[in-house]
Amino acid sequence: MTTHYPPADTKLPFPTRPLKVQGGTVEEYLIPDDKKAEVLEQLYIFAPVPSLDEELFDLHEGKKFRVRDFRVTREGGQNYLVSPYYPSSGGSVIDWMPVDSADPIARGGREPHT
Repeated sequence: MTTHYPPADTKLPFPTRPLKVQGGTVEEYLIPDDKKAEVLEQLYIFAPVPSLDEELFDLHEGKKFRVRDFRVTREGGQNYLVSPYYPSSGGSVIDWMPVDSADPIARGGREPHT
């Protein structure tokens, strides 16, 4: 059964912990592994929604990651789907790219931000 979570401005039904990020501290949801697919389905803003086992590239960090390692933060009354590297580089779902697009030539000849 799929759970339908409330809009992005409503707090998710999971506990949180403080997460240090550039510029301060935010809340990070502690999402159980068995709920990650449902949360990804709800918060992913593009189509199609990737598999938890898919590998993507974080444009800000310049590194690959497994989708299952995503984080969800609560900031300014909103929920944000972010990369596992969010604390160090701030990459959110809009900065996730297919791994084959991570090639510098495919990105217009620019090297990843480090």
